[in-house]
Amino acid sequence: MAGLFITFEGGEGAGKSTQIRLLHQTLTAQGRKVVLTREPGGSAGAEALRELILFSEAPLSLRAQALAHMAARADHLDHVILPALARGEIVLCDRFHDSTFVYQGYGLARGEVATLEFINALRGLIDCEPDLTLLLTVPPEIGAARIAARGGKPDRYEAEKAEFHHRIAQGFADLARTAPARIRPVDATQSPEDVAAAILAIVSPSLPR
Repeated sequence: MAGLFITFEGGEGAGKSTQIRLLHQTLTAQGRKVVLTREPGGSAGAEALRELILFSEAPLSLRAQALAHMAARADHLDHVILPALARGEIVLCDRFHDSTFVYQGYGLARGEVATLEFINALRGLIDCEPDLTLLLTVPPEIGAARIAARGGKPDRYEAEKAEFHHRIAQGFADLARTAPARIRPVDATQSPEDVAAAILAIVSPSLPR
């Protein structure tokens, strides 16, 4: 693919939405063609699945959740991400494969090997990986306080108990150690301006000249 695929990852309240928007503004101001998108969602079909995944009161099984995320991702890739990359554009995506691996594999399955293998098998079928992943890190307690201050109805994962969010933090930390060239941690307890500057410093060497 001629373009550049960058994903933002992290636990709840890490500030991904703010930082991905700031990076989009910066790169667009440089005259670059940039697509800003999110998961689950990003395409019409995936947005419909987002409502089921995040806000439906139906008790989805763990494997059903993983499959629903992957189905939404396939539609998102086919209609938005892959066409943009083929055009040589930069794609900024709020969550991707790593979130499914961590949220379902560590958060819900508590690191059960069989579940992690199941998710990785699905990941292999999708066969698309980011060029760069920015992992925004905050202690789960800070993330929870930010979510509470934001208000609104919590989604399926935001409503989980504190132990779940601690497992998410551990899962992302473990995953980052397996792919240090791709996954770049960023301390998101700093001011938004400082976090944005740190992100731009990481991203800049990968940008097309």
